[in-house]
Amino acid sequence: MKLPVQFEIAEAVPVGMDGPSTVKAVARALASARLAQRNWASTPLAARLKMFRNIRGLIAEQAELLAHAANHARRRPLAEILTSEVLPLADACRFLERAAEEILHPKKIGARGRPLWLGRIHSEIHRAPLGVILLIGPGNYPLFLPCVQALQALAAGNAILIKPGIGGTPVADAFARICSQAGLDENLIHVLPESPEAANGAIQAGVDKVVLTGSATTGEAVLQACANNLTPATVELSGCDAVFLRADADVDLVVRALAFGLRLNGSATCIAPRRVFVPRSLATELEGRLAQQFQNAREPGFGVAVNPNLSLLAAQALADGAHLVAGKISAEGRLHTPLIFAGVKPTMQLAQADIFAPLLSLITVASDDEALEFAAQCPYALGATIFSRDEAAARALAARVRAGVVLINDMIAPTADPRLPFGGRGRSGFGVTRGAEGLLEMTTPKVVTVRHGASRPHFDEPHAADAVLFTAYIRATHTRGWRNRIAALRNLFSAVKQRTIKPKSL
Repeated sequence: MKLPVQFEIAEAVPVGMDGPSTVKAVARALASARLAQRNWASTPLAARLKMFRNIRGLIAEQAELLAHAANHARRRPLAEILTSEVLPLADACRFLERAAEEILHPKKIGARGRPLWLGRIHSEIHRAPLGVILLIGPGNYPLFLPCVQALQALAAGNAILIKPGIGGTPVADAFARICSQAGLDENLIHVLPESPEAANGAIQAGVDKVVLTGSATTGEAVLQACANNLTPATVELSGCDAVFLRADADVDLVVRALAFGLRLNGSATCIAPRRVFVPRSLATELEGRLAQQFQNAREPGFGVAVNPNLSLLAAQALADGAHLVAGKISAEGRLHTPLIFAGVKPTMQLAQADIFAPLLSLITVASDDEALEFAAQCPYALGATIFSRDEAAARALAARVRAGVVLINDMIAPTADPRLPFGGRGRSGFGVTRGAEGLLEMTTPKVVTVRHGASRPHFDEPHAADAVLFTAYIRATHTRGWRNRIAALRNLFSAVKQRTIKPKSL
């Protein structure tokens, strides 16, 4: 007997339910979600999407309420929550209203390219809902990330269980209420407790897919749990994002971008900058500019508690030759300005760890090739940014960067475009969320093929000449060189003739 895998989810804490009670509540939620999903999946897509217009309107009307709920466990400016979570959620809803029908519409496969031997068949590829999807949300963007996934899952005809991250229950509940007010069956959305037992219980109870946004360590544990039931998963995991500066980069723009990336959400963003590969010609200037940008002043909204692991990695980097450009860890173990190191080597753990804090490592390089070589030494590959005045050169570099998304002369914000998929590689996960590709991740392909006409030669007993016939056919259609094909065609016609000659009666 295979025992259920227990795992710790760093993004979650219990919210007042013990293990057995949680497991029972999850089982009840899953059962009611399955019943509601059957009716929802049979509802025409156009009718489902009409409700999304109501959802979007309610998001707009309750924007501040959602922002305050999303800020329940944090201390971020209200405007930042509105622009980084509420607005892109509404845009994602509108994207589905406009594009979901075309994306999910059955694709007809015509005669072009159809193998000749198949005869008169006509096929379609349909996108079918998976059933009930478990969304394991993060604590850093508790509204935008899981709720966009929720909208996509619902648009595709699924029901959902949302397991919020730390402090994410209030905003998950608010989102579920909005969906209910918009006309959706309340059993299509269940908000689970924040405890690890809730996610583990849902996986063991048999959800049809898991979509996780979290750390790589959490991803390992969740995938191990999914393996017991062969449950498919999409996982968007940790980042240690690279910033590539070319020698012609606009340093003013670079400094502004890095400051934005380090400040946004207290730098608790999976695609915040962590490693900067800077040409030797710009290294001294960039260090000075960053030191000036963050000199001693306390940044608004900072006061970030430091994980002991960061203190250890910082001490190791300093011992190995790195030096501090800006910031310091206070006596009480907090950061009041970003922590910026220069002279960092790509092999240092500081430059290879998924640290969720305002940390920046400056790594000096001699060329784009060396920057790519150094960047590849990190196991994470979520996002990357390139700064250059030469767009053609930047595009050429982007094609070589190992990452799920590469931005040129910008940072973070463009990834909120609802049309674009988002996902990583390596220890940053696999699969995507958002965009057309993210919507398709919430479905499974179903092929429907129709045979026309009376001919079904494959139903007949094999003929003695079939081996010769199909050898000739394969060579006639796939061999190299026109002389070989002509010879194969002669053999094919001969084999067909032999196949059609009826044996003489004795």
